[in-house]
Amino acid sequence: MQALSLLDDKFGIYGFSGYGRENVEFSVIKDMNETLSETVRRRMDRITPMHATRMGPAIRHATRKLELTDAKTKVLLLLSDGRPQDRGYSREGVEKEYAVHDTKRALTEARSKSITPFCLTVDKAGHDYLKTMCQDMGYEVLADIWTLPERLPYLYRRLTV
Repeated sequence: MQALSLLDDKFGIYGFSGYGRENVEFSVIKDMNETLSETVRRRMDRITPMHATRMGPAIRHATRKLELTDAKTKVLLLLSDGRPQDRGYSREGVEKEYAVHDTKRALTEARSKSITPFCLTVDKAGHDYLKTMCQDMGYEVLADIWTLPERLPYLYRRLTV
């Protein structure tokens, strides 16, 4: 957040959680036009895991926020600890595949609106579903969460040039 603020780039940071299709929570940590402040830092410090990972609706909401933002380059960086999943995606047995394909569709929708999606996960099994979910869109699996601070600036440069 500090580096992006120093660059004077517009950015938002959002969280999400799901508990069925009728209960998808989208949390604002820092909105696009909000300045970096102590309030934003406190919100960041209070992030905790909640329910399931229903990615599709959250991606669509973030895409809408990016659509409404005046910027030459628009990047949607999805940082996750695991595969998309939630109860009630579909019938038993195909739920995981449906979640992956719904997320893929949301990422494809973002890309069709001139937004560059990129998925970054710390899930070591991430290649299993990300290759389907992202296909020709970028993704990366971090082997070690502690490498995140050094990878983010590199990825940001790569995605915004």
